Amino acid sequence: MESADFYTGIVAELYGPLKSYSQDPEPYADFIRQVGMPALELGCDDGEPLIELRRRGLDVDGVDSSGDMLERRRRRADVQGVGVTVFQQRMEALDLPRRYRAVFLAGPTFTLLPDDVTALAALRGIRAHLAEGGTALVPLFTPEPIPAEQIGRVRTAIAADGAELRVSVVDEQRDETARTQTTLLRYERHRGSDSTVEERPWTMHWYSREQFEELAVLAGLVVSAVTDADGKPAPADASGVLHFRLRSG
Repeated sequence: MESADFYTGIVAELYGPLKSYSQDPEPYADFIRQVGMPALELGCDDGEPLIELRRRGLDVDGVDSSGDMLERRRRRADVQGVGVTVFQQRMEALDLPRRYRAVFLAGPTFTLLPDDVTALAALRGIRAHLAEGGTALVPLFTPEPIPAEQIGRVRTAIAADGAELRVSVVDEQRDETARTQTTLLRYERHRGSDSTVEERPWTMHWYSREQFEELAVLAGLVVSAVTDADGKPAPADASGVLHFRLRSG
């Protein structure tokens, strides 16, 4: 299975009930107001924070590779009475009808691109869709290995129809040279005698600050700022999530 197809089927169904956090829309609303509209969220999944940004009257489109996740977003938006324009496309193959003053990812979704070649294609797509003077916001982080005691631990939730939903980590492989960490996840849905169980590999690919900046330059972008989670300038040795602001070179 390709990385772009991970959030489909049972994974898309269990995503909402089993996710452990919700995206705060405020930082992205602030970013859009600072750099201008229209805006584009890459990897918008089931609509957080996209729907809330649209509710606030911001001109924001969304892109995601998963039709299943976009269908979840459509149902959520319909229930809330919010109109949202979205496109089903891969981040590395963007071909959208307009350009944007603000392009952003709500969280370090960029690390789900499997390698540097795919990442470079995505950055070139971002550059091609930036309006003159526009800015892209790309959060990145280096994942930590999962502690051994968490292997096999099960998280559960109950679906609207009463089914028991489960997700657990089966195994993990880390390659420091390739800068990849692949976690084998088991997704389960049980309702009476009806059970669905599926295992899928979830791969993250990370970058040092220098490596990502080199890719940005190759894509025709300039790193205008690197900040920490609080929006403060990040020192060269900063860890955790870093937010890269990119402009056309």
